[in-house]
Amino acid sequence: MAGPAEFYYNLTNGTVEEGRQSHGSELMGPYASREEAQRALDKAAARNEEWEDEDEKWEDWGEPPAEGVSPEAR
Repeated sequence: MAGPAEFYYNLTNGTVEEGRQSHGSELMGPYASREEAQRALDKAAARNEEWEDEDEKWEDWGEPPAEGVSPEAR
């Protein structure tokens, strides 16, 4: 008995594949729907931006405030 269909975004040619048709290094997924796979790059970009923001906050943690900046202004 076959399970639910899985969709992959092919990074090489920019298409969505139903099932794993290409080498794994070329694919993002699996995704539950064709539409979700089509949005793979947008989702990855948004996730990367969130991670970069978190990294920036982590790297700034514990640094003393800039000279002349009151604690209330932070």
